[in-house]
Amino acid sequence: MIADVPWLLYRAFFALPKSISDERARPVNALLGTVNALVSAIQACSPRAVVACFGAEQAVYRVNLYAPYHAHREPMPAELAQQWARAGELLGRFGWTVAGSEELEADDVMFSYAGAETDAGGLALLLSGDRDMFQAVTDAVKILELRRDGAAVELGPADVLERYGVTPKLVPDFIALRGDPSDGLPGAPGVGAKTAAVLLGRYGGLERLLAAAADGDPELRPRVAGALRENAEQLVAFKRIATLVRIAVERPADRSTNFAAGALAADEFGMKRLAQRLAMA
Repeated sequence: MIADVPWLLYRAFFALPKSISDERARPVNALLGTVNALVSAIQACSPRAVVACFGAEQAVYRVNLYAPYHAHREPMPAELAQQWARAGELLGRFGWTVAGSEELEADDVMFSYAGAETDAGGLALLLSGDRDMFQAVTDAVKILELRRDGAAVELGPADVLERYGVTPKLVPDFIALRGDPSDGLPGAPGVGAKTAAVLLGRYGGLERLLAAAADGDPELRPRVAGALRENAEQLVAFKRIATLVRIAVERPADRSTNFAAGALAADEFGMKRLAQRLAMA
């Protein structure tokens, strides 16, 4: 199982009360929510090993391709930054592999570990809510989605097609056309999710679609063709931004979660109730 720790931390920080704190009145809500989510996922799927992935806020090359990439995001709240700095130490105490990159984002690190696992004939589960990760889905790589009712659902290629109308390999093309507000990518003007899926299904990819627009393909509506021609260079950049990058990583050895050590760590971090639950796991 490969976890998107930045996503988990942000998700927990804004979902749980900031009044959850340790003995020194330091907030621990993001840490608590992150560990709870990971433990729930582990209990649901019993992975042979867990990798907790970190990364840069934004890869420099992506900003160079499009300056507004991530620029709309508010600075990390100080209360979250404090927990972020301590997260790696806490997660490592559970026996989980903590991995990251200073140049690339957590998504890229996750993609790389998934590749290392499948290259060795294994299966990978990606714990993330980021749309970019759907491009990594194959028969051997699934998205692990935690539902509010506590159920854990594995999403495969057919689920990606049902959700977005495109196959996993076309997810970067889809993001480029439709846009991604969370990353500050506007997409093609006037092209929504449904239109993007239809166009990619018809032409098989962004580059072929842009070539058809440049050639004046009569199958394209004039307004859409014009938007594609006028923004072609930027759309190609958006696809490069949305495409995950693989780096060299080592496939982790089998390593069960050490709940006893995790309980001690949770206690030290001021999460007493969590420590009690983990001690009984």
